Amino acid sequence: MMDKFKDLFQEYELLVAKADQAFQEMTKDYRANINCDIQCSDCCNAVFGLFLIESAYLNHHFNKLDRTIRRAAASKGDKFDKALLELEKKFQENKNKGQALEKIRIGCPLLNDEQKCSLYKHRPITCRVYGIPTIINGQIHACWKAGFKKGESYPAFDLDSAYKELYNLSKRLLERVGHKDMDKASLLVSVSKSIKTPLEDLINEI
Repeated sequence: MMDKFKDLFQEYELLVAKADQAFQEMTKDYRANINCDIQCSDCCNAVFGLFLIESAYLNHHFNKLDRTIRRAAASKGDKFDKALLELEKKFQENKNKGQALEKIRIGCPLLNDEQKCSLYKHRPITCRVYGIPTIINGQIHACWKAGFKKGESYPAFDLDSAYKELYNLSKRLLERVGHKDMDKASLLVSVSKSIKTPLEDLINEI
């Protein structure tokens, strides 16, 4: 089935390259402000969703990993899902929306015991630009560990534009498999569900 999406994956990889280039350019000019280092896993504990194209891409490469690695990640994925479900229940019970999703911390299933990503080469775009200023919903965001100061001007990676491209790629993916509800292209999938659920099942679920 993945052969059907080869060209879409290639377009997605071009978007990934733009994100990587933005990070590299920021590193050249603002290295003192960027505190991303090996085994710094703050971004790996942030909760975020993937567009369907990224979910499919991640699943495709996850299935190429050693079975032992996949089993460990799937086990962590079960714990991730349980923790997220408990948080959702608390929000519903308390009707407390004061805690923004970006402040919630649950370890990513792909974060191994050495505090490294098991699928680093194919990690999502959000992970790739986490340590530099980004534009989300028209506002500038940056990792709390970074040295970018409020009130000062810095270049920023436009995640809003990237999300639009991810949405369009996801929409084309759905069109290709004959899915009739294009609004589903806007749905976000967790990393846990992405690695544990075959693409065919995921598409049927949505």
